[in-house]
Amino acid sequence: MTSAISILLILALAIACFVLIILLLRKQPSRQMSLMESKAEHSAREVGDFYNEQTNNFLKVYGEVIQAFRTTDVKKLLDYQIETIGFEKGQRVLDAGCGVCGPARYFAKNSGVHVEAITISEDQVEKSRKYITEEGLEGKVNVTHGDYHQLEKYYESDSFDVVYFLESFGHASNHEQVINSAWGMLKPGGKLYIKDLFIKEAAIQSLSDDIQREVKNINDAYRYNIADLYEVLKLVRKKGYILSSVKTIDFPLEDFENLTISNDFQELTGINQIENLEEYVFPVDFFEITCIKPWNALEYGNSRYFLQNLFYMQMHNRKQEEL
Repeated sequence: MTSAISILLILALAIACFVLIILLLRKQPSRQMSLMESKAEHSAREVGDFYNEQTNNFLKVYGEVIQAFRTTDVKKLLDYQIETIGFEKGQRVLDAGCGVCGPARYFAKNSGVHVEAITISEDQVEKSRKYITEEGLEGKVNVTHGDYHQLEKYYESDSFDVVYFLESFGHASNHEQVINSAWGMLKPGGKLYIKDLFIKEAAIQSLSDDIQREVKNINDAYRYNIADLYEVLKLVRKKGYILSSVKTIDFPLEDFENLTISNDFQELTGINQIENLEEYVFPVDFFEITCIKPWNALEYGNSRYFLQNLFYMQMHNRKQEEL
């Protein structure tokens, strides 16, 4: 009798475990599907069309610096970026996704860099060239109409000290392609800088679906493709960049604009307007990522980057004495 009861208990436990496994397996694809559905599939042309239609509205709300995470006095934001990126006089830098060249013009005037800028919007190119001429910056800022997924079509390889993205990286339909294209533009020792929004990590599991839903809304409304921070870090490491820093954007509290400018734009255009702020789950975090393209030869690299430089040489089957 006791033996029969034991067998029944074992069978019951086995069935319960089997049912639990089935439920977990059924739940997992649903989570994966949610992540996939939040991804954008907007082409570069669609992004260009969006800005051709909306740049005038952006100018009304944002002025000539189209960045949501900002200071109330926008000059403080730009000065912060000069310091954080580490511009040096005489450097040749690339503004990828330049808008109307507001930051590019400020950087050229206030840090002495030469800026090549690229945007997919014809309207932004036209406006940028007008501003550049009005400010007498010809030869210091140059704007090109083009797709930053394929920078090699417009510029010589290994020719920039810095490639930077100021809330423009998220428009990429293929983040890896953009990261790799930037690599080709950078001189050895050059810097890649990305300031953008990334998918928020849900503090509790029940918020995950809400975050993914709002990410999809932003992607659809702004022709965006909000990146996963961990995926981007994986991609830059995979390419061979030295990952120098990942940090939150650190403005003094009294200078921070608090993102209300995004609400102003939504009210003006009706794009992705938030109807109930009390129930709204903010779906993103803003971060800065700084990477360095390693030197080809160990003797030119800092000793603290020894392992990254060594790995780069091994991946390209090179020996130090050959360089």
